[in-house]
Amino acid sequence: MKAIIPVAGIGERLRPFTHTTPKPLLSMAGKPILAHIIDGLIKSGIDELVLVVGYLGEKIEKFVKNRYDIPTEIVWQDELLGLGYAVHLALNHINDDEPFLIVLGDTIIEANIFKILEAKENTIGITWVENPRRFGVVELSGKRIISMEEKPEKPRSNWAIAGLYYFIGAKELRKQLKILVESNIKTKGEIQLTDALSRMLSSGINFEAFVIEGWFDCGKSETLLATHRHLLSTNGKTSELPGSIIIPPVHISDSATVENSIIGPFVSIGKNAIIRNAILKDSIVSDGVIIDHCILENSILGNDSSFSGIPFRLNLGDSSKVELEWD
Repeated sequence: MKAIIPVAGIGERLRPFTHTTPKPLLSMAGKPILAHIIDGLIKSGIDELVLVVGYLGEKIEKFVKNRYDIPTEIVWQDELLGLGYAVHLALNHINDDEPFLIVLGDTIIEANIFKILEAKENTIGITWVENPRRFGVVELSGKRIISMEEKPEKPRSNWAIAGLYYFIGAKELRKQLKILVESNIKTKGEIQLTDALSRMLSSGINFEAFVIEGWFDCGKSETLLATHRHLLSTNGKTSELPGSIIIPPVHISDSATVENSIIGPFVSIGKNAIIRNAILKDSIVSDGVIIDHCILENSILGNDSSFSGIPFRLNLGDSSKVELEWD
C-alpha cells in the first residue's frame, strides 16, 4: 500500500534551523522526524511512498533514497498553496480504486495503523485538543463524522484532525480537489484538504473517526522539545561513559565525544559532536556540534554549531558559533 507524505513546507516557526535543514530532517532521539514517521509506516505494511517536496526538497529526496530500499515517487510542489494542493499533485500517482494513506511529515503519530488499514470506509485520525481553532475540526455521531471544517471561528467540537487519513480509493477525493484547485477555492488563503473532505461528505461519502492518543507536534521549538522528551522516554538508552555522568533517558551517537560532563535526562547528541566540561539537560544537540564549559537546558543546537561559555538557553541554527569571554 502507498502512503502520501506532504513535506513541502518551509517551517517558518522553526527558524533558524530550517534556513538550512528542511523541518522533516530535524533530528530527535537519534534520527530525523521523517525517519520516525517512515519507520513506523514500513512496520505497518506500507511498501510505497509518495513524497510531496518543495523547500530544500533535494535534501529530503537524497535522505530517503539513501536510507530506504522502498519504491518512492518524488512530487515537486512549486507553489505552496496548501495541503489540499499538495495532495492534489500526489494523487497523480494513486489509482482511482487504490486504497492509500496520507500522513503529515511534521507530526509523529503513535497509532495502530494495522487496524486503520483494515477499515472498510474512509477513516480520519482525530485527537482531542484544548484549542481546536488551529486545526481542522470534526463533528461526530458515534464514530461517524457528520461535519468537517478547517480552522473554524466557532468549533463544533474539540476533536481535531490529527494528520492521518485512510482512503479506500482516490476517485472522489481527486474530483473534489480538482474542483477546489481549478476554481481557486481557498480557506485561510490556502487550498485545504479539509474542504475537499467536507465536499465529499456532503456528496454522500462516509467517513469514520479513529481516535489517536499518541499525537506529537513538531511545528515549533517548544513542541519539538516536548516530542523529543516523549521519544526518549519510550526509546531512549542508558549509556555509560568514563569520566562523565549520564542520566537516562538519552541518545548519544557512537561517534560523539563526551568528556567530563553531565548529560541528561532527555538529551540527544548527534554524530561527531564534541561535549566537554558541560552540563546538558532536556536538549537536542545535532551532528558536529561543539560544546565546551557551559550549562544548557531546554536548548536546540543545529548541525556544526558551537558554544562555549556560561549557563544559557539557546536555539542555534546550523553552522552558528558563539564564544563568550570574561575579563
